[in-house]
Amino acid sequence: MKYRKLGKTGIEVSETSLGTWQVGGKWGSGFNDALAEQVINEAIDDGVNFIDTADVYEAGASEAAVGRVVRSRPEEVFVATKCGRQINPHVNEGYTVDVLRKYVEDSLKNTGLECLDLIQLHCPPTEVYYRPEIFELFDRLKDEGKIKNLGVSIEKIEEGLKAIEYPNVKTVQIIFNMFRQRPSELFFEQVQKKDVGVIVRVPLASGLLTGKFSSDSTFDEEDHRNFNRDGAAFDKGETFSGVPFEVGLQAVEELKKVFPERKNLAPMALRWILDFPEVSCVIPGASKEEHLKSNLEAVKLPSLTKEKKAAVNQIYHEYIKKHVHQLW
Repeated sequence: MKYRKLGKTGIEVSETSLGTWQVGGKWGSGFNDALAEQVINEAIDDGVNFIDTADVYEAGASEAAVGRVVRSRPEEVFVATKCGRQINPHVNEGYTVDVLRKYVEDSLKNTGLECLDLIQLHCPPTEVYYRPEIFELFDRLKDEGKIKNLGVSIEKIEEGLKAIEYPNVKTVQIIFNMFRQRPSELFFEQVQKKDVGVIVRVPLASGLLTGKFSSDSTFDEEDHRNFNRDGAAFDKGETFSGVPFEVGLQAVEELKKVFPERKNLAPMALRWILDFPEVSCVIPGASKEEHLKSNLEAVKLPSLTKEKKAAVNQIYHEYIKKHVHQLW
């Protein structure tokens, strides 16, 4: 494993870390505690020292599993969780200091941890980023010893640029991959200037970039890849990175020509992300050991050649850009 600095947190995190949205099983399949603990333990065994979760993942079951495993291990493992998405309806007015404080305290109880290494606002409405009192709360929580660092998980680049105007925002979690390239422009320039850590989520475009899907692929009824392609439940950019499924399949067929030696494109897709020095870590999910090993392979791969990068960019411009670039 290799490690990178997580911005001005000072923490050194594993380049390939672990996201736990579906760690206890496939999306929509229910949560299996034993499976979740197995995957998390295996990740730590392989050098992963940063685990991302959220209070809403499987109604707190994911967060609790992360806490159980981390408390049982002798290694120093950093836990990041998120708060805010329990607010229903999920609107600006629902974000209050009292509500967010309770969520943080609930996460401490659920994980069994004395202090959260990183708490992140979980894709709040854009208006929230213009409310200093929300961000000031986390300074108080830090003074009380309940959190160490504050970050945000965002949908739109503009939200990230606004968030990092607050000096206590030390990390930004953002969707960035071969099919969502816009962050590499102004956003990366600004986070580098301000020494903000970048945590890359949805790095495989909900599995599209593994190269394993086809037009015949089906998904469970409760899987967001089945019901959220047009944003019926939450921002459609969370599902296949906002790329129409059939368009994504066409682009993946072109990517296979760029990497003909690869039956599984996932390690190359993650390596492409890690070739950007502004990235602190990627947090792909894993619902079984096979996925975990595939993700961790990216750390061992050499950087992509200029020719390969140019080919990936050409595919993005030809197939993907018009569908996503201006939206997020």
